[in-house]
Amino acid sequence: MTDGTERADGKIVKMEMDYSSAVDQQLPECEKMAQDGRLQEAIDNLLSLEKQTRTASDMASTSRILVAIVKMCYDAKDWDVLNENIVFLSKRRSQLKQAVTKMVQECYTYVSQITDLPIKLRLIDTLRTVTAGKIYVEIERARLTKHLAMIKEEDGDLKEAAAILQELQVETYGSMEKKEKVEFILEQMRLCLAIKDYIRTQIISKKINTKFFQGENTEDLKLKYYNLMIQVDQHEGSYLSICKHYRAIYDTPCIEADTTKWQQALKSVVLYVILAPYDNEQSDLVHRISQDKKLEEIPKYRDLLKLFTTMELMRWSSLEEDYSQELRGELAENACTDVFSNTEEGNKRWKDLKNRVVEHNIRIMAKYYTRITMKRMAELLDLSINESEEFLSNLVVNKTIYAKVDRLAGIINFQRPKDPNDILNDWSHKLNSLMSLVNKTTHLIAKEEMIHNLQ
Repeated sequence: MTDGTERADGKIVKMEMDYSSAVDQQLPECEKMAQDGRLQEAIDNLLSLEKQTRTASDMASTSRILVAIVKMCYDAKDWDVLNENIVFLSKRRSQLKQAVTKMVQECYTYVSQITDLPIKLRLIDTLRTVTAGKIYVEIERARLTKHLAMIKEEDGDLKEAAAILQELQVETYGSMEKKEKVEFILEQMRLCLAIKDYIRTQIISKKINTKFFQGENTEDLKLKYYNLMIQVDQHEGSYLSICKHYRAIYDTPCIEADTTKWQQALKSVVLYVILAPYDNEQSDLVHRISQDKKLEEIPKYRDLLKLFTTMELMRWSSLEEDYSQELRGELAENACTDVFSNTEEGNKRWKDLKNRVVEHNIRIMAKYYTRITMKRMAELLDLSINESEEFLSNLVVNKTIYAKVDRLAGIINFQRPKDPNDILNDWSHKLNSLMSLVNKTTHLIAKEEMIHNLQ
């Protein structure tokens, strides 16, 4: 601060005396002593000077001394003394916050330089203990925690790594840049997915506002986020959400610039929107996707999407024959084989595709027929009567269509019963139309009679 220096207890004090000249004089002497093997003597000399600078609230000089002490310990490779002094200096009475911050920042640079794992872990533990609960070093603590989680992950302890990183609530850190916050949250999501904690991943994902990805230099983070979300929604079986995630990937400039990548993304968009159960949102999305000009470059997928937007019946056998090789075959140029791959999930999606075809056909029947026999519907669907009835029942329960089944007569009635008011309104409207036509006809007859009388 411009008016004073903040102490660890939160009190702001003004600098009473400038010790910079004394520090300039003593630092080189103490560094030489440490190099000569008299480390403890050098530290003792600096500690007595540190007491004077601290009580005089000389932040710049105190920071220099604290950094010099830890640097001398590091250069001497005396790890015990280094850890002791980090804790000791941070706990000294009326210690200045800025000085502790500078010391922690200096020590953080040593973490990546140390190659001995036990020593590195001990230093990280010491620094995390010192920074616990201190807002002014929250960023350093977060970075140390991330480093520790990476070490645990390399050791194969994914659960511990995920638990350590979840301690951080980086979204509440005011001093951290938004981009770094997103990086931390994405790392939390990745580790949660690695231990198959899908619910926690879903909760953590809500901490990221997708508007952030509209900014510059966020493309890598955007792709990472949506790829993680695709994994979550694939586990949940939420095809419409997966389609939206692929659309977001498809709309990314770096993907649009690469023909192979945008085609892969667009193919996935088409396949997942088809796999999504029918509702108003899905129907709207299908029609919006079908208007994309780039679909012309992947005609097979354009035609497949057109089948679901055309009000005509589809035969599953012919669709399977036409598209099975493209969607399920191991073709080198086919970038979307993973959607219907020969795995348990891929087979489940293939079965779901068949179900969507059947559901589409039933919706078309409900549109064109008022009544149909169960036998005839089963023939059109290429299914048994029991299977047809099950599909029909599911669509009626989901309120996708209206139908009543007379099981004794084997007849399905798609006609929705009308409300008495609607019947009266309809009758009134038709009567008005009829009377208008009668009046118009009378007027035309009268006009013709007048013309003939004049002649």
